[in-house]
Amino acid sequence: MSRAIDIPAADGTIDAHFFTPAGIQGPLPGVVLFTDIGGVRPCYHEKAQRVADHGYAVLMPNIYYRDARGPVVPEGKSFRDPDVRPTLFSYAGHLTPEAQSRDFAALLGCLDREPEFANGRTGVVGYCMTGAFALRMAAEHPDRVAAAAGFHSARLAEVDDPTSPVHVVGTIQGRVYLGHADRDELLPAAQIARLDSALAAAGVHFITELYQGAAHGFTAKDAPSYDAAADALHHKRLAMLLEETL
Repeated sequence: MSRAIDIPAADGTIDAHFFTPAGIQGPLPGVVLFTDIGGVRPCYHEKAQRVADHGYAVLMPNIYYRDARGPVVPEGKSFRDPDVRPTLFSYAGHLTPEAQSRDFAALLGCLDREPEFANGRTGVVGYCMTGAFALRMAAEHPDRVAAAAGFHSARLAEVDDPTSPVHVVGTIQGRVYLGHADRDELLPAAQIARLDSALAAAGVHFITELYQGAAHGFTAKDAPSYDAAADALHHKRLAMLLEETL
């Protein structure tokens, strides 16, 4: 159960999709779901619907709306193709912390206006590079974000990176869940420890979990690193977080 929507934002118009559970009338608690670096595509529509089916109204924006509308990766191609990766990296380079902040404001404004969404606090979940988006959104809007989750997140606490979300997590008031691949070269153990220390020092209620044997991208069904068991666990943990907070 989904519908497309255009959201006015400071930098343009965000094309996005709403997902709601079949047969359940709203308004429902809202969840913002950010895709991984590959952008909107069938496996993420499926993922958003599965979250919605637990009783939520899920908003999935096109994170690359500044550069392209709709899917960015051509059908039959993937992020790993050498003729696709440069485009995605170029688009991703425009998603600075400042740009993210403007988008967060637009997305929260959408939640306030649309009838699918109940008033009150919301959840946010990100994958790959957008695990950082989820943490940043929770930090910048502590009064609105009750739950933030990240799965196979990338580069959350790099040394000497002034834009790292590790520097802003101290303002988070909601719950945080982070599901990491234990063989993820994009988030080595030292970064996980650094982020955990920052969250603990700030008194954030958080859980960090290593998914044994999983590799980066373990929730993406169109990736060779997809792991069905780890994906199922990710859905279980996310459902639990949202149920306990929303």
